[in-house]
Amino acid sequence: MTGGIAHRTVEANGIKLHLAEQGNGPLVLLCHGFPECWHSWRHQLPALASAGYHAVAPDMRGYGRSDAPEAIDQYTLFHLVGDMVKPIPKAPPRRRRSFGMCSWRDLGIGVWSLGTLPRQRRT
Repeated sequence: MTGGIAHRTVEANGIKLHLAEQGNGPLVLLCHGFPECWHSWRHQLPALASAGYHAVAPDMRGYGRSDAPEAIDQYTLFHLVGDMVKPIPKAPPRRRRSFGMCSWRDLGIGVWSLGTLPRQRRT
């Protein structure tokens, strides 16, 4: 992940989730809102990476290169938060300092809710 923005796809919560990421260090999870995609964070990814962070910007469920389930009941807050568990790397406790940012109010509650999961679900 040195250099430019790396792209990969992970299996998360029953869907394929596209991630754009850059840097090494403590995690910064950048979640976009409606109607955006990871590209909204294209300027923040290199800035955070150069500041010593591992910046990850997923295409949220239903957007960009991530899967878009057809059923509306697949877009609950539980699903959106569950999707974000996978991008959080398994790291030693002293390196596990993650926080999230949201570009729009519709998903801000999802980023906040991630912190309410039991520790074993987040690590």
